Amino acid sequence: MSYAMQLLIHRGDFCHGRTLHPLGLRSLLRTLSSGPRVSRSLRESYQLLHLELPDVCESSPAQVKEAYLRMAKLYHPDSGAATADEAMFARVEEAYRAVLAHQSRLQSCGGSMEEEEEKVKGVAPQHRHYLSYEGVGSGTPSQRERQYRQFRVDRAVEQVLDYRQKEHETAAAAEGALVEDLIQESMSRGDFRNLSGAGKPINKFEHNPYADPMTHNLNRILIDNGYQPPWIVTQRDIREDIAQIRERLLQGQARLADPMNPREHAQWQQLCGVVADDLMKLNKTVDNFNLIAPMLTLQMVHFSLEREIDRAEKAAFQGRQESKRERVREWEEQRIEREREREKRDKIKTHQHSWQGGLLAWMQNLLK
Repeated sequence: MSYAMQLLIHRGDFCHGRTLHPLGLRSLLRTLSSGPRVSRSLRESYQLLHLELPDVCESSPAQVKEAYLRMAKLYHPDSGAATADEAMFARVEEAYRAVLAHQSRLQSCGGSMEEEEEKVKGVAPQHRHYLSYEGVGSGTPSQRERQYRQFRVDRAVEQVLDYRQKEHETAAAAEGALVEDLIQESMSRGDFRNLSGAGKPINKFEHNPYADPMTHNLNRILIDNGYQPPWIVTQRDIREDIAQIRERLLQGQARLADPMNPREHAQWQQLCGVVADDLMKLNKTVDNFNLIAPMLTLQMVHFSLEREIDRAEKAAFQGRQESKRERVREWEEQRIEREREREKRDKIKTHQHSWQGGLLAWMQNLLK
């Protein structure tokens, strides 16, 4: 039995002796003309997913989804299979969406006739429908017409947005199911057994009330694994470089006498020239850092050779003064220690003299 006869018997319009309204008849003819036709691209989509055509055996959405997942596991670029092919996976995904759209049209085809008849029964004359505008708007007929047109535009935009949102949700659900299947297959193969920290709970990081907990935890995981933003790395390099330059100037100034002789003055001028070149390169790095710094308070200024030389001279002068004070302190401690030793020797000599004098007095008394 043909598709047209099945639809007529199912509707029962002729069996009950009823006649169709002209609008219902046109809708029926449009449904009959569009029902059994399957385009070549849609036929190829069914064949690509290894599904039967709807006029032979309709496939349920679950079967379509199962077929899509089966094909995606073979051709997905991240599946790790030998048959992985990005272009083929794109074709499979396009065929999956086309089949789903065709099935949704087939499911809504049965109810389209009833909806059309209900609309025909409750349709109003043309002039009344023109004046009603579905109850939208206020004012004169021309004003209500403009308001109704805007209402239809807004409604069409909302319908398009809802359709796109449903399409994205369907694609995301299919992609999520595919990713979950790939993860489960990798776990069954034992790909995750050698991971560090397997079987251990994730450390709870310090709570930050100004950041989303998930974002905070992800940032902590990146930091623990050695990741640092570019501006932090650049800032650290600048600090390390300026510390090395200042240490070089300080050591060079400390080795020189005060005042410097001509040979030491030439050495100091040569060192300042080398430092000037290093500061020029460092200032270029500072400019790059200022371009990527996330906050204005983190901006840095250029380093000046004159300021760094003055800083090194002051530090060297303070070091010399500290060395002099340390030498004076050591000399004073040594002087005090020598005085203590001398007093100790004087006490020993006095004790010996007194002991010898007492011994002589005792012998004299004994001889008497």
